[in-house]
Amino acid sequence: MLRRTLLPLFLLILSSISLQASELEGRVTWIYDGDTLQVENIGKVRLIGIDTPEYEASSRDNFYFKSFAIEEKTLRKISRQAKNHNLRYAKGKNVRLESEQSKRDKHDRLLAYVYLPDGEMLNLLLLKEGLASVFRRYDFRYKKEFLKVEERARRNKRGLWEK
Repeated sequence: MLRRTLLPLFLLILSSISLQASELEGRVTWIYDGDTLQVENIGKVRLIGIDTPEYEASSRDNFYFKSFAIEEKTLRKISRQAKNHNLRYAKGKNVRLESEQSKRDKHDRLLAYVYLPDGEMLNLLLLKEGLASVFRRYDFRYKKEFLKVEERARRNKRGLWEK
C-alpha cells in the first residue's frame, strides 16, 4: 500500500526536477564582457571557472601581471577580443546552462557553464582561444580540464599567452 502511494509522489518529484533543468535554457540577450552575459528569463550569468580581463584597468590586472607578466595593453586588447568572441558566438543564441547547485556570486549572477547551440561550452572555447584564464580561487567541477586547456593555449601562444 505504501509503495503505491509513494510511487506517484516519486514520479512527481522526478518530473519537477527535469522541469527545473529545462528552465536553465534561454536566449542570450546581452554581452557585458568576456565572462558575463544576460540570458532571457534567467538574468545575469557569470561563466564559472574562467576569468577574462576587464575593459578598463582594475586591481585584477595585478593577478595577470604578477602571475604571468602580462602587460596592461595586452589585457585591454584581450578584453575586447573576448567580448567580441561572445558577441559573435553567443549573442541572440539559445543556450543551455549548467550550474553547480544553482550557485550565485556576490553580485547575484548565476555561475554557470554555458553551452552553445552546437554543444560547445563557451567557457572552454574562451580558454582554448587564450581569451580567458582559469579562475583559480575556487574549486569547480571541470577545474582540472580547464587548467589543461589553458596550458595548451599557453604552449600555443594564443591570446593572453602570445608573447
